[in-house]
Amino acid sequence: MDPTTSPATVLPDAVPATVSAPGGLDALATDLAVQAHDVTITGLFLQADPIVKAVMILLVLASVATWAIALEKSLRLRRLRREVAVLEAGIAARKGAAVAADLAGLPKLAVEAGLTEWRELAAEDTDERRGRAEQAMRLTTTENLRELEKGLPFLATVGSAGPFIGLFGTVWGILNSFTAIANSQDTSLAVVAPGIAEALFATAIGLVAAIPAVMWYNAFSTQLGRVGARLSTAIARLASQIGRAKGHVADLRRAAE
Repeated sequence: MDPTTSPATVLPDAVPATVSAPGGLDALATDLAVQAHDVTITGLFLQADPIVKAVMILLVLASVATWAIALEKSLRLRRLRREVAVLEAGIAARKGAAVAADLAGLPKLAVEAGLTEWRELAAEDTDERRGRAEQAMRLTTTENLRELEKGLPFLATVGSAGPFIGLFGTVWGILNSFTAIANSQDTSLAVVAPGIAEALFATAIGLVAAIPAVMWYNAFSTQLGRVGARLSTAIARLASQIGRAKGHVADLRRAAE
């Protein structure tokens, strides 16, 4: 046997292969652990704890309801602004009670209530009739605006509680992740990351539900306040015009009817 091919010279080449084997197995295990977890939105939901899933579903439903309320309020407020604009234009043209024929929606209901009150108090003096007619218009306006406010408390609730509900899901998911880490006695990122990602996803959904709810609530509250102020001003001006319209008794009677 040639001395250059003795076992003493071959043995050092085999040792590195034996030493590197554990490292290769660890890398393979890490790759398999990463592949076992789906980090897509669907995967994060399906792999989450049942309580975290319930939190996610609740927040998604709250978000859907928020956008449904936002769409409904946007359409109704847009229509109401157009109707108020028609009332303001009629008052600016000094149509008096005859403006009722051009109105629709809430302004029409308010003006008709005022004219009915004016007609029923024919025996009273002008100032009394004007005051009672204005009061009737304001009451009708307040009642209908209160109807438009339905849904705003829900937006306020989602905006204030949504992040905390999501945070509850996150805390619960992280607790489960730490329990899994303790059971597996493995603190590698491949073991920790998927559970924490699922937990943080609940907070993200909570913010997605809460932020639009707060923005819509503030927008609708502001718009309702402005529309209410415009209606209040228009009612005061219309009541003044009706009280001075002594030569238009027939118009008042016809508009009231």
